[in-house]
Amino acid sequence: MVAGWFAGDGDDFTLIGTRCSACASVFFPREDGHCRNPACAGGELAEVPLSRRGRVWSYTDSRYRPPSPYVTNPELPWEPYTLIAVELPAERIVVLGQAVPGVTVADLAVGMEVEVVPGVLDDDGETVWTTWQWRPTGVRA
Repeated sequence: MVAGWFAGDGDDFTLIGTRCSACASVFFPREDGHCRNPACAGGELAEVPLSRRGRVWSYTDSRYRPPSPYVTNPELPWEPYTLIAVELPAERIVVLGQAVPGVTVADLAVGMEVEVVPGVLDDDGETVWTTWQWRPTGVRA
């Protein structure tokens, strides 16, 4: 889990971004140093919860084990997963994340509505690493 990137559980789960007070640009991952908008002179950055629902902007699948420095156990078989780029219209940004397990590219279409939910990135028996995942609305994992 990356501290400060998301909060809550279940229906209260949300991604956390920051908004510039000068230009209203929203950033995710959050920005705590300065406004990333090159046209902005800069303003105060305030933490804001992002919309829980958005629309599929693009998607693909990962069918191979990525090279180093990606951390993976070569002893275990590679499990493909689906990546979804989701447009959050209210924030005017696109956020990339994995789909919930079981959702494949065959289940997706550009423009369909998805929602952010908590997911498990890894579980080594001692620690569970939490992340965000995208789920088509109406689909319960």
